Amino acid sequence: MTPAMPHQGAAGIATAVAESVQYQGRKTARQGSEQRRQQILDAAMRIVVRDGVRGVRHRAVAAEAGVPLSATTYYFKDIEDLLTDTFAQYVERSAAYMAKLWANTEVVLRQLLAQGDGSPQARARLAEEVARMTADYVQRQLLNRRDFLMAEQAFRQEALLCPRLAQLVCAHEQILLHGTRQLLQVVGSQQPEQDAQMLTAIIKQMEYQGLLKDANAQADGQMLAMLSRYLQLVLASA
Repeated sequence: MTPAMPHQGAAGIATAVAESVQYQGRKTARQGSEQRRQQILDAAMRIVVRDGVRGVRHRAVAAEAGVPLSATTYYFKDIEDLLTDTFAQYVERSAAYMAKLWANTEVVLRQLLAQGDGSPQARARLAEEVARMTADYVQRQLLNRRDFLMAEQAFRQEALLCPRLAQLVCAHEQILLHGTRQLLQVVGSQQPEQDAQMLTAIIKQMEYQGLLKDANAQADGQMLAMLSRYLQLVLASA
């Protein structure tokens, strides 16, 4: 898989990751075959969300997809191929989603910058806005994409044992990491690489904690307060 490079810009990085995804299973030439292959991958993803990675077996996936057992073994010679392609599809779709999100977010941030005068007070207001946007992003992830986050956690764990999955997990992490780095650079971070590492770690921890409990449990302002404190520290020195 070709690594995404930070100089491409936030949306460009996500697009590059989407375009670089390579599938391991049998390739299809006919539309009907591709639709069946998609059915199998979607069924495998549902099983990962419901039962975890260890629940993905050819027979279970075939039953979930409503296809003959021979169909799953035709497209995917083993479970590793099936799991890798299931996550590859997730990475591809996630990258496309994030490319649009980054592009829209960058427009909003540049508008906010244009409204400020560069004073400490203006930078404090900017930090608050960025913190609010980040908190909103995490909440939307937990409320609208909870199943995807559950699957992501399961694949991240499995990647510790599967090098091919580990490569995909690393590529997926680049979308958030380099996108965050680009946007922090836009708002004036003096150390965008290090600051992005910290911010993405905070986001991932908040997502994980949100999965452990009700998503609304973090809507009490604690998440926003943490993000606000961190971004105030980042932008105060800009």
